[in-house]
Amino acid sequence: MFFLAGCSRSKSLTKILKNPDPAYKLRIAEQFYVKKKYTKAQTIYEDIMPYYKTGKEFEDIYYKYAYCAYNQADYMNAENLFKSYLEIFPNSTKAEEVDYMRAYSYYKQSPKPELDQTNTQKAIGMMQVFINTHPGSPRIKEANEIIDKCRAKLETKDYKSAVLYYDLSQFRAAGVAFTTLLNDYPESLKADEYKLWVIKSYFRYAEMSVEEKKVERFEQVINECHEFTDRFPDSKLKKDSDNFLQQSQTNIKILKDEQTKTPA
Repeated sequence: MFFLAGCSRSKSLTKILKNPDPAYKLRIAEQFYVKKKYTKAQTIYEDIMPYYKTGKEFEDIYYKYAYCAYNQADYMNAENLFKSYLEIFPNSTKAEEVDYMRAYSYYKQSPKPELDQTNTQKAIGMMQVFINTHPGSPRIKEANEIIDKCRAKLETKDYKSAVLYYDLSQFRAAGVAFTTLLNDYPESLKADEYKLWVIKSYFRYAEMSVEEKKVERFEQVINECHEFTDRFPDSKLKKDSDNFLQQSQTNIKILKDEQTKTPA
């Protein structure tokens, strides 16, 4: 029954497309669009575009054609169509909306943090261009919110990458990664946590180092702890930082005592 129904719908659409009257096809496409039957509407719009290309209807047809792709979650195609719309109709009253939707299509392609974030970065760039190009737009607030969401996703990805270095016992790489994370997101609510990870990573790196390098590397931990105190004096994690500071100072004292006891 489903197969027969599908065949019937297919034949019905084929019959519409074979109709020689473009005005009739346009009316049917509009009906499909209103009913949110975007696949059928898209097929008919595509068929009649050549006929209406020089007509006053073309802008509205192209506008809805782009939204057909978007509403079917074909965001890559939608982005290209929104871009083309702006190139064909740069002075359209809908140009601001379409410009926003082009950037938003990149945002909709943004994957979960573990995957490649090229589209997330493009979404940030496109939203920023939108903000700069349309300073009085009511969509600016939403554009900034999307930028914040994208940056949070990039931050999460970088955080997980840094933690992975730590979990793999690549402590120096972890220290560098967490330092970069802190520099890239200095206003993050987790900034003090990232700094503590820097301290932990370099402390473990110092512990695993050869004897002649340990003092120098525990001194680096001490410097990181002092920076933590200067930057986050009221942090709930300060006690942990102070603990690493004390351990590092103790380790340096033991190492230096052992060095003085070792015969030349």
